[in-house]
Amino acid sequence: MDMTFLGMGYIGAGLGAGITLLGAGLGIGKLAASALEGTARQPEAAGTIRTTMIIAAALIEGLAFLALVICLLALMNFGMPKQEAAETHQVQTSQSK
Repeated sequence: MDMTFLGMGYIGAGLGAGITLLGAGLGIGKLAASALEGTARQPEAAGTIRTTMIIAAALIEGLAFLALVICLLALMNFGMPKQEAAETHQVQTSQSK
């Protein structure tokens, strides 16, 4: 039962990271396609469009990185044995007294 919980935690964190990065990739692809279309329609606004595109892409990447870090933190939390950690803490506090 305990190994099932651990395995499902790994699967959930992996799926969360994969879906997050897939969404970020699709978002940046859509952003670049729209920026190129806007530049093709109005070449004189290329500088403004490029600046806006870079800022939006950076925000998308930052959000994807944040979600990836959250998935990795959840993964590390699933791998940590709860019972043994509590017992070790109790032993350390009793030895320090």
